[in-house]
Amino acid sequence: MNTSIDLDEIIKALAHPVRREMLQWLKDPEKYFVEQDHPFEIGVCAGKFDQRCGLSQSTVSAHLATLQRAGLVTSRKVGQWHFFKRNEAVIAEFLRQMSDEL
Repeated sequence: MNTSIDLDEIIKALAHPVRREMLQWLKDPEKYFVEQDHPFEIGVCAGKFDQRCGLSQSTVSAHLATLQRAGLVTSRKVGQWHFFKRNEAVIAEFLRQMSDEL
């Protein structure tokens, strides 16, 4: 079994419904954010993302940080913007390992 990902960390990250929903947003941001300037990424800055999803910026940042620690998302910073993107390789490996466990 590949031990490059921490299954427990990922399971903890997915335990919260908001985090699971955020992964869906990251899968298809244009569906949720019509005005998204950066396809396939979500930018968090100055209330844009949090206003659209109905959560405070600090709540959004905290949830995204949890997903990032688990390896489910990657981020990059441009000025004050933090862009988050699903880490498809880690998600695929997690799903593979979970199916092996079952």
